Amino acid sequence: MAAHKNTAQEAGATKAVGSDDYSLSRVPRDKRLGFWTMLLQWLAQSGSISQFTLGATIGVGMTFGDAFLAFTLGAVILEVVIFAIGLAGMREGLATPLLTRWAGFGRNGSALVSLVISVSLVGWFGVQNTIFGDSVSALVGGPSWLWCMVAGFAITVLVIFGFRYMAVFAKIVTPLFFAMVAWSVTDALSDHSLSELVNSPPPGETIPLAVAATAIAGGFMTGAIVSPEMTRYNRKGSHVFLQSASSMILSEYIVGMTGVLLGHMVGSGQVSQIVLSTSGVFGVLVVLMSTAKINDWNLYGSSLGVVNFFQVVFGKRVHRGAVTIVLGVAGTVLSAVGIMTHFTDFLSVLGVAIPPVGGIIVAEYWVVRRMRAPLDATREAGTLPATSPTWVPMSLVIWALAFCVGKFYDGGIPALNSLLTAFVLYCVLGLAGWIRTYGTTTLDDDTQAAAPSTSATGTAPVGAP
Repeated sequence: MAAHKNTAQEAGATKAVGSDDYSLSRVPRDKRLGFWTMLLQWLAQSGSISQFTLGATIGVGMTFGDAFLAFTLGAVILEVVIFAIGLAGMREGLATPLLTRWAGFGRNGSALVSLVISVSLVGWFGVQNTIFGDSVSALVGGPSWLWCMVAGFAITVLVIFGFRYMAVFAKIVTPLFFAMVAWSVTDALSDHSLSELVNSPPPGETIPLAVAATAIAGGFMTGAIVSPEMTRYNRKGSHVFLQSASSMILSEYIVGMTGVLLGHMVGSGQVSQIVLSTSGVFGVLVVLMSTAKINDWNLYGSSLGVVNFFQVVFGKRVHRGAVTIVLGVAGTVLSAVGIMTHFTDFLSVLGVAIPPVGGIIVAEYWVVRRMRAPLDATREAGTLPATSPTWVPMSLVIWALAFCVGKFYDGGIPALNSLLTAFVLYCVLGLAGWIRTYGTTTLDDDTQAAAPSTSATGTAPVGAP
């Protein structure tokens, strides 16, 4: 299907329900965004009070030098994963759910991947929205549920209109957040000797290096796996590396290590009030907007997964904007009534299930390459391959085994353990010829299956961006 035709269909479809954002196609090369726009999107993911709190919590139990080592280990792990997966997303212009059709899972397996990712991300959207509402209620008063509703609906409206509007929001919020934080933290540290804080012993119970690295790397591993949702809008592989590395440096070394100093200063991980105390109403507003800027990616990634899931399982092409409305309203209402916080254990389990997906993607796309040929053949034209494997059973077996390693093995970093297990198993079995595909699905089959949904909902047919 021609790219210009897709664009025309997209334009007609987005009038009703926002932007579909190429949820079931490649992002065209002429729709990719520039370096600075994408850099601000990456940096926006680094700016949150929770990262200061993480740094302070680690600082309470570690010396400055040991904390620096822990953040280095976490940053290197995350950067390797982000670049390996994000570069694949940039090359193909595909988000993670769609990429997995030709990167290890096949069409039907990608539906299962999409379901796990979507449930996990929309769940964390609700949890973060609850934290958001509770924080605002404590700072400025008013019922928590009201702030949950305000924040959730505002983020939903932003995400309905898609990536470009999210990028504009990042341009506004990111510089304001870091300027405000720099002012607040500098003021808080001005009455203390920096050298004494750096050289002071940890004020609390010692935290082992492995535990600290687990908190740092594991906490953002799901975000690393779904990085193609962002990198598909990049123009160059070098941009992916520079932008993600800049985000790691800012998040782990500057924000995280500043949190370590604050933890040493107050002897507690509860440092959010320090960051907010000297910034007034304007500072509170900026922090809240920054938190929203991070949470919008949870909702955005979930919507892309649901679109792919519905096409594969139900044969219906649903519009990403409409999906965003449903997910956003559901997540917001559930967070407002306090239900989402009861699912954090379940969401943590899903978090262990997602890293193996990244291991399989990297192994298939960069090492085994048994399924990549159709992507290579259609990349220049900017179209989807005409066919995709229907099933890759061995990938599902590897996924299950890697999940068990991450869940039940106590050593190391669980998220990394599961990812590496999936990567190694897939490479070994794939290169030995044990990874085989079963069945073939054509793009025409998907388009015909989606046709009834097109007339019913006013959305574009499969293949449209």
